[in-house]
Amino acid sequence: MDGRTGMEERTATGNDGGTGCSGRGNGVPAAGADGLTAASDTASAAGRGGGVAGRDSAVATGGGGSGAGGADADHDSDGGSGSGAGDAGRGLSRRRLGARLLALGGVLVLQAALPGAAGAVGGPAERRALQGLRLRYGSARQAGLLEKHLEGVADEARRFLGPSPEHPYYAGAVVLAGRGRTVALHRAMGDAVRYADYDGRTDRAREFPAAERIAMTEDTVFDLASLSKLFTSLLAVQQMERGNLDLEARVNRYLPEFTGGGKEVITVRQLLTHTSGLRSWAPFYQEPTRAGQLRLLWSVRPQETPGTVYRYSDLNLIALQLLLERITGHTLDLLLQDEITAPLGMHRTRYNPPLSWRRVTAATEVQRPPWSGLDRGLVWGEVHDENAHALGGVAGHAGVFGTAWDLAILARTLLDGGVYAGKRILRPASVELLFTDYNTAFPGDDHGLGFELYQHWYMGAMATPHSAGHTGFTGTSLVLDPSTDSFLVLLGNSVHPVRTWRAGSAPRVAVGNRFARAVPVRTKHGGPAWYSGMETGAGGTLTLPPLTPSTGSARLRCALWWDTVPGAGALHVEASADGQSWEPLPFTTVRTTGGAAEQWPDGSVAGWSGRIWHRLEAPLTAWAGREVRLRLRHTAQGRYVGRGVYVDVLRVAEPTRLLFAEDRPTDASRIEATGWSRSAD
Repeated sequence: MDGRTGMEERTATGNDGGTGCSGRGNGVPAAGADGLTAASDTASAAGRGGGVAGRDSAVATGGGGSGAGGADADHDSDGGSGSGAGDAGRGLSRRRLGARLLALGGVLVLQAALPGAAGAVGGPAERRALQGLRLRYGSARQAGLLEKHLEGVADEARRFLGPSPEHPYYAGAVVLAGRGRTVALHRAMGDAVRYADYDGRTDRAREFPAAERIAMTEDTVFDLASLSKLFTSLLAVQQMERGNLDLEARVNRYLPEFTGGGKEVITVRQLLTHTSGLRSWAPFYQEPTRAGQLRLLWSVRPQETPGTVYRYSDLNLIALQLLLERITGHTLDLLLQDEITAPLGMHRTRYNPPLSWRRVTAATEVQRPPWSGLDRGLVWGEVHDENAHALGGVAGHAGVFGTAWDLAILARTLLDGGVYAGKRILRPASVELLFTDYNTAFPGDDHGLGFELYQHWYMGAMATPHSAGHTGFTGTSLVLDPSTDSFLVLLGNSVHPVRTWRAGSAPRVAVGNRFARAVPVRTKHGGPAWYSGMETGAGGTLTLPPLTPSTGSARLRCALWWDTVPGAGALHVEASADGQSWEPLPFTTVRTTGGAAEQWPDGSVAGWSGRIWHRLEAPLTAWAGREVRLRLRHTAQGRYVGRGVYVDVLRVAEPTRLLFAEDRPTDASRIEATGWSRSAD
């Protein structure tokens, strides 16, 4: 992509534009005198839906191409931001892991960093992966998903084949969703090749005759655009494992030419986390020779002091590519094949696909000035990014082609700690580095090594402090959520016929929301709970009937589960004497799995509960001897939502009596619910 149009729309507005935030919620329960039943979420399921391989492509990948940089403006952000990340209890936390490794001077002593890193047997999911189990097709039920909402994922993706809002967002798409080892949804829709030309003066496209169009299939190959950055990052972490690359070393230790204007202090970590201070891109396609392209990179100076700013930049991954090629003696395309795609059996993932793949590859853009930096006509079967094209099709930031199934293999590999079908490409501790937030100094720009973390602007409600992923400018995205052992791939040819026909990440958010809803939340008793829903801009109240506590020992108690976008969504607990004027009611929460109580003095909670039910308790001391009405109010403002809020087993009790108990039919019938519904999942 030509950088004149902006870096993957990080500042562009779209029909889903806006600001996404992130946050973190802790909290949890202790049993009370009212005998409140703790609830539990059965959402996590590492290795759910295990089975044998159901699919293997027969086409072998090839190498070829020269290792070169490129400046893909391939990051499709609409300006969303979030803050914070959760360290919820899996032993050594991500940030503590990162701190420990940094304390070692950047030398990744991975064998000592985490349990299991020295070849010890990991969790059940990793053990199954080491036994050679592969992805398989299965039903929503086998994957532990809700079929109704899983079908809604495909419906949402299909919706954007129509006006969005004026032109189709994409000509076609492939969506794949799975949990554990089960791929429960894999659908193709629309066209892989539809438009023959585009006239920028009239903003009209000329379509191929119907007989010449090529329909999208589940196996359609896509230009993955900036998803290529993930592969470059994986290759870098592999070299760290082997002791050939130091995370905290300066880049010019490996690339002596990488100096001047402050570049000499840039570290490998800053390249991987986009904190180098380098500008977003450079026009490599304007340089006719490799020597000129390299001179352009060497001449670039940081715009800010390295480490003081987050700026997404293709130059970071171009420099990292050159570094990897220097220390290994191999071009990036060969490294990709030898170290990742061949071991994992990702036979449809490679740089520079052969001409024989063209008929099964989605077309991208009709490239002409002024919207493109090159005049290439319809780009089909070759890399879309102008810089990657000028550099031979092989670049650290763009150029990889692949399928939805192959990306699912990659997702499963990472969710299983770096191993798939008995083939290991990374140690578990290395995978933790990919998902460790190194950008805590830049709230909202959470970033691991190569992977973006907790980004509602394209992950939608799949965004949690543990979610990782990336987007590509051609219309691609990958999201994986370790907290639910789930993964989602959406591949669309959204620059076909031209990049200006779409903006933002509305389809990604829509399918992310529906897939998040497809992962059930269960109560311990197996029955329904009150659910807020996931509508943007919505809200609702659960209001109890008037009660009169006789002592200051009265307590409101309930089981609570929440996932909201901080700053945009929250649950508020409130009290009122007249039902008209409401005031915040401070409360505490405690995890049903144990732990210390967390205080919420302003009477509201937001962020992420860790997919764990919590026990809420609110003292009614100030209302002793007075009539009071209590309510729980949910708000969801802004453009993004989380999974929502669940409330169960509402009770108001004193030490010797129950004033209100939701499990008593007469009391349950007196709850006034507005904007809430009963849901068993």
